[in-house]
Amino acid sequence: MQKILFVHNNFPAQFFPLCNALSGRDDIQMASIGSPTARAVPGVSLKKYMIPDGELAAAHPFARRFEAECRRAEQVLYSASNLKQQGFDPDLVVAHPGWGEMLPLRPLFPKSRIVAYCEFYYRSEGQDVGFDSEFPDMGVDGHVRIHLKNAATLLALDDANAGLSPTLWQRATYPDVFQSRIEVIHDGIDTEAIRPRDDAALTLRSGKVLTKADEVVTFATRSHEPLRGFHCFLRSLPAIMAARPKAQILIVGGSGTAYGFSPPEGQTWRSYFFREIEGKVDASRIHFAEDLNREDFLKAFQISSAHVYFTYPFVLSWSLLEAMSAGCLVIGSDTAPLREVIDGSNGILVPFFDIAQLSERVIEALANPKRFAGMRRAARETIVSRYDLETVCLPRLMDFYGIATQARVARPRRAATARKR
Repeated sequence: MQKILFVHNNFPAQFFPLCNALSGRDDIQMASIGSPTARAVPGVSLKKYMIPDGELAAAHPFARRFEAECRRAEQVLYSASNLKQQGFDPDLVVAHPGWGEMLPLRPLFPKSRIVAYCEFYYRSEGQDVGFDSEFPDMGVDGHVRIHLKNAATLLALDDANAGLSPTLWQRATYPDVFQSRIEVIHDGIDTEAIRPRDDAALTLRSGKVLTKADEVVTFATRSHEPLRGFHCFLRSLPAIMAARPKAQILIVGGSGTAYGFSPPEGQTWRSYFFREIEGKVDASRIHFAEDLNREDFLKAFQISSAHVYFTYPFVLSWSLLEAMSAGCLVIGSDTAPLREVIDGSNGILVPFFDIAQLSERVIEALANPKRFAGMRRAARETIVSRYDLETVCLPRLMDFYGIATQARVARPRRAATARKR
């Protein structure tokens, strides 16, 4: 029997498709370790560790993140040691290196094959940091702190037998010395479940129903923040809504901050930027949807007339690929992560800071929907041919991890596949 251990503070996260595929196999035993935010997956035992309280102020500011990661590593050590005492000595360990959780794994499991999930390597220039000149530079001290965020990752990569990145660009963020050891395989998109539906209808909390017969502009990110181009999108709305008086704007996601820097104290980025367009738009046509369930989240894509996805040079969201799988016309930022997926035949790229061009492209999409039908089909074909879970990604993942393939009985799609980024 092959034993596999997954370690991720927010388990299952990126590991869900693989765990779901292996669930129910009698030749594989799976266990996982995660923080209090981790969620159970059928067929995978879960040990949750508590994040220890403690004052970090006594540590040097440059060292505070690493101290927090070491405290987390200690908790993972206890959980993993308990598994080992129970007889679970994994053949394969799959872990995310970003929070210090991998630090104790090699000493504890010296014979295991350890794979690091290489999502992003921080840099103080050339990526997300310093990309947007609208926001003040963090100074030399800030650049040093960014550099030091990689400390636990570097130690983990040295311990790991191999790494895995979901995109070529994300692998390219890592130092050259490690890139040859990092395989590129995406987590996979369930293109059977995520597909176009002409009869899709989404009922909003207000009771308003939106369908494909409406002009719907969608924007969906985990959180509405500058890193995901939220400010650019909002600034495009006055022109779009003036030119298209029937357009409905559907903005999916939360008002917090997931990845980038925080807004001014006492505010959210949503409230901060929305003030710029107040009085310039018909607010009754702008709909914020923070808590859509998985079914409604996909309906948002299926009814979309134009889907806007912007990002700094940062981790590519699952939601972009899911939107394309649903047949969305994507109008995205011309930044490196998107160029890997969108080439002009399957979506439209515009300069990140060119608000006028973004508005023009959305207006054109709403005015001439038939013109872009081929682009929508090409978007879905791209995802099916390159990112399909069952036919492309899972077989490659199984081979990479050294897991024997086995015929699987089809199982119902699970709501736990909901992923917003």
